[in-house]
Amino acid sequence: MDTDSTLHALCAALGSDMATDILLSGPDIDAYCRDWHGDVQTGAIAVLRPRDREQVAACLRAAARLGLGVVPQGGRTGLALGAVPDAPAKQLVLSLERMNRIRRIDAYDFTAEVEAGAVLQTIKDQLAEAGLFFPLALGAQGSCQLGGNLSTNAGGVNVLRYGMTRDLVLGLEVVLPDGQMLDLLSRLRKDNRGIDLKQLFIGAEGTLGVITAATLKLCPLPEQNVTALLALDRLEDAITLFRHARRQCCDLLSAFEFMPPLAFTLAREAMPDLPTAMDETAPAYVLMELSGSGLVDVARLMERFVELAFVEGLVRDGVVAQSQAQAKTLWRVRDGMNDGQAKRGRHLRTDLSVPLSAMADFVAEAEAAVTAALPGVVCVSYGHVGDGNVHLNVLPAVGRDAEEQIAQAKKVIHDVLYRFGGSISAEHGIGRLKRDDFEKELPQPKRAILESIKRAIDPGLVMNPNCQICVTDQPAP
Repeated sequence: MDTDSTLHALCAALGSDMATDILLSGPDIDAYCRDWHGDVQTGAIAVLRPRDREQVAACLRAAARLGLGVVPQGGRTGLALGAVPDAPAKQLVLSLERMNRIRRIDAYDFTAEVEAGAVLQTIKDQLAEAGLFFPLALGAQGSCQLGGNLSTNAGGVNVLRYGMTRDLVLGLEVVLPDGQMLDLLSRLRKDNRGIDLKQLFIGAEGTLGVITAATLKLCPLPEQNVTALLALDRLEDAITLFRHARRQCCDLLSAFEFMPPLAFTLAREAMPDLPTAMDETAPAYVLMELSGSGLVDVARLMERFVELAFVEGLVRDGVVAQSQAQAKTLWRVRDGMNDGQAKRGRHLRTDLSVPLSAMADFVAEAEAAVTAALPGVVCVSYGHVGDGNVHLNVLPAVGRDAEEQIAQAKKVIHDVLYRFGGSISAEHGIGRLKRDDFEKELPQPKRAILESIKRAIDPGLVMNPNCQICVTDQPAP
């Protein structure tokens, strides 16, 4: 069928009233078929924007009846093309943006039931009004949606204290590919009744069903947050400093990021008004945060820790934020670095993880290998020291083919990464961007299990085709 015929059949399958309410087509869908950085622009038959789980179920049943793939989508901030359709004549986009209610907040259970289309920052703000805290923290939290966070098992800056997204979820509501509702919205913190089915859908990137709501595990809202930016002589000192921070600050340590001096230049290219907080020429920088409530004096703890770090020669310069406004300014360096890289055009973005003890050695070896293979490129390594997550990005040299440089740099980095026993995806997911690399390293027993799960839950192969791994309609070997 051509697109017009398919649209007509889709409207008939949904019913004219529902189709009129939720279906977008033509130029209106362009923004839903583009990745966050604007590197990729594709298309789809239509975009469906259901208002509730019953409409989600109707959409999936209609797609299955017509043999169309469904690409679930949240806030379109993903970095692995997991929510970008890749077969415009055969796929629908299912946007959860209208399903954005916070259904319930329970301050006694420290839980909230939230729909998948709710924006992360909105969730955090409404919970804060109730004295509660959802600790997932991302640079894109003003745009990203909970469903996307769940589907990619998002990480962020607070992983070292609170864990990944899957550690912050007590229950899920999922619509299965055949339209059945799977209600796993438990508020129990302990429930050992067999396999934890919700974990199948967290991190599955919409390949098994559509997450429509979740029960979130909350914490008391921290009353004290203290941020410090510290200048170091080398990245190895950041690893040593982190070990000290884990022992001396214990569970009050909520974030510990490392950045190169280039971070300031990149951030200022995106935000020219960014003030200078300290000397910006040190070889390495750490941005750390302590947070807590109650009787603990978090500010004094940070001051004492920084004093000891100076005495031990681990820090050469530093500033401790004296207000929340100053703290936000320090974090703008970390967040603005990404925008600065984007302003320089196409570049390699990676999301790697290595054992924490090997992080400094990996960065040094990988950067040396890339610059030796590709003279003139610029490596930008930064990330989350506390969980071994490194974003080793590469800005291509001017005057040479950027795509060729990106492909070659990726191969060089992966060769080093595999020697260190690392992962090509720490927190962004596999999506379509990393599928081929993922499949290359996938052992056959693991692939067989993944395919079996996919075929069992989605036998019609409706959900997010070509995402994570390619599963065809041919029987498994």
